[in-house]
Amino acid sequence: QVQLVESGGGLVQPGGSLRLSCAASGSIFNSKSMGWFRQAPGKEREFVGHIRWSGDTTYYADSVKGRFQISRDNAKNTVYLQMNSLKPEDTAVYYCALKVTMSATYDYWGQGTQVTVSS
Repeated sequence: QVQLVESGGGLVQPGGSLRLSCAASGSIFNSKSMGWFRQAPGKEREFVGHIRWSGDTTYYADSVKGRFQISRDNAKNTVYLQMNSLKPEDTAVYYCALKVTMSATYDYWGQGTQVTVSS
């Protein structure tokens, strides 16, 4: 059983920075990519970005491109989401998700961590 645990959320002022962590455990070998998603109350889940599990190739949604960066620490089986120049519209519950195949769907999800951007 694969487990994903997000951490690092909290309250931050507009223009500030925050780094989220996603620790993976279990049978994660041969995974394809780790994605980050977010969901605001009453809104649909939104894709933020992803990093390839083997290698450092990343991709970002236009809404966060240039502000957010995804990285991975293989020794810790942890993926990070560095969020800079935060805006109030970035407020949401952030989830990490692991894809084990080349399909469009993600197979495992974390429980989420709240990020609130407010002045």
